[in-house]
Amino acid sequence: MGSQELKHITKELEVNAPASEAWELYRKLGLLKLIDLKLTNIFQSTEVLKGDGGVGTVVKLTFVPGNSSYTEKFTVMDDQRRVKETKGLEGDCLAIGCSVQILEFEIIEKSQNSSIIKSTISYAVKEEFQAKDPKPSIQIVEAIVQSSKKFLERNN
Repeated sequence: MGSQELKHITKELEVNAPASEAWELYRKLGLLKLIDLKLTNIFQSTEVLKGDGGVGTVVKLTFVPGNSSYTEKFTVMDDQRRVKETKGLEGDCLAIGCSVQILEFEIIEKSQNSSIIKSTISYAVKEEFQAKDPKPSIQIVEAIVQSSKKFLERNN
């Protein structure tokens, strides 16, 4: 990656649901199913290109109206720490000047019946695009997290 410095955008959202339930939704392919059901205004489709939801799984998210997409690979799935990390392969910030895009979800236990969903997007911008200051779509990540909060709280 050379001398490119990673930038980070972090958001936290408290959820009235146990960390174990939140993690069950976030690990593997649970979020894709939720996206297909609840976020049809943002995503036209989700597709598993490779894998079963574990490390190495590659998924493609196609945005409405269908002319752009984002493909990512699951790189970390840590059940002990409740951390899932994906690395962008193409689309989103990578299409407008970023050299790296990593998304991490961490489920933090707050109490027996509440948890925090921490989302961090880490990215680096190619030198020739520095002036344009491209950024990943944190709004899309926030929409996914908000939708998961509603889903988890409805089931508790």
